[in-house]
Amino acid sequence: MVFNRVILGICVWAVCAAAHGDRPTPRVDPALVAALKQAVEDVRDTPEQLDTMVWLAKVSAGLASRIPDPFYRIHLLQLIHEEARRAGLDPELVLAVIHVESRFDRFAVSPSGARGLMQIMPFWKKEIGHPDDNLFTPRTSLRYGCTILRYYLDLKRGKLAAALAAYNGSPDKKDYADKVYVALRDRWQPLVAK
Repeated sequence: MVFNRVILGICVWAVCAAAHGDRPTPRVDPALVAALKQAVEDVRDTPEQLDTMVWLAKVSAGLASRIPDPFYRIHLLQLIHEEARRAGLDPELVLAVIHVESRFDRFAVSPSGARGLMQIMPFWKKEIGHPDDNLFTPRTSLRYGCTILRYYLDLKRGKLAAALAAYNGSPDKKDYADKVYVALRDRWQPLVAK
């Protein structure tokens, strides 16, 4: 098959060369050359982009029962991946936290008033001078949640159980971390390992 494509390519080149043999090379606007060079550079896939697409495909199937709309599901997973990576977290860990916190309900409100996918307490908006932030917006919830989790992970010197307990506001309890570990181990890591 590859051999046939090579032969076809040579034949097409030969026909085009014969048809245009005496024509001079057209004068090309340098601005167009620069624009085309930039456009071609922008479309090259990086290994990271390809890894992200593979991750999205694997995880999307596992989230279909909770989020049936494929367009929203892929959009949400892209945001999760992007915000997790931005904060230096594994996307599967963020999935596990969301699984435990809100069951992927972006409009979830806890008895204590935490809101959104990652169950952010509204007082944070005032603390950082963003009172109009909408914690039900997925990107906003993810940005707050991933930043807070990263902070606690650094504060606790990489001890995930302690960071998760602090994130949950229960530093003396182990239950929350155990729930996240179970979701991570049993639900989200197996999807990525396939």
